[in-house]
Amino acid sequence: MPDIIREQIRAIRDTGLTNMFDISMVQRLAYEREFYALVCWLEEHRKEYVHFILTGEA
Repeated sequence: MPDIIREQIRAIRDTGLTNMFDISMVQRLAYEREFYALVCWLEEHRKEYVHFILTGEA
C-alpha cells in the first residue's frame, strides 16, 4: 500500500464522519477532499483496505 493511500485513509478516519467499513461513503468523502488516488485505489484493492482497517498493517 502506498504511503499516500495510508495517509488519505487516516485523514478520512480522523473526520469521524463514517464507519470505515462503509466503503462507498469513504470513497465519497475522499472525492470531496480531492483524494482521487484513494477513490481509484479502493476500486481495485478492497481486500487490502479491509485488512488495513482491521489490523493497521499495510
